[in-house]
Amino acid sequence: MKIVVIQGPNLNMLGVRDQNVYGPMKLEDIHAQMKGFAEQNKVEIEFFQSNLEGEIVDRIQECMGDADGIIINPAAYTHTSIAIRDALAAVKIPAIEVHLSNIHAREEFRHTSLTAPVCAGQIVGMGPFGYHLAMIGMLEIFNQVNAMRQAQQQAQEAAQQK
Repeated sequence: MKIVVIQGPNLNMLGVRDQNVYGPMKLEDIHAQMKGFAEQNKVEIEFFQSNLEGEIVDRIQECMGDADGIIINPAAYTHTSIAIRDALAAVKIPAIEVHLSNIHAREEFRHTSLTAPVCAGQIVGMGPFGYHLAMIGMLEIFNQVNAMRQAQQQAQEAAQQK
């Protein structure tokens, strides 16, 4: 199984930018923790960060046929990007949206996520631990998908034996 982690604008500035909102941890440290968890669970993981909306759309589209799940923090594009929303919907890959801060407790313009409705779930306000929770959630989605595939295969085999 493979997870692609997609990070949006300004997340490359973590540890420097607005530490009272986003905390002191750098993006590289968050990714290192995620990589360790992925290795423990025998999951391939890949990281991508861009400040450019089109590059994020391109990376989401590249996941089709290459990844089993997406963990995405669209950052400010959460509230503005129909293009990212449409890309997530088009690839039909389970995605979990993560935000370090609680977007619902911040400025009103941050309360609406255009991307969350096309994601399997959204984790907000848990700081860097939110990415760990997303990894756990994605593993559970993988388990459910595998269980469903096995049940379908068993049903097909049973139907063929009749």
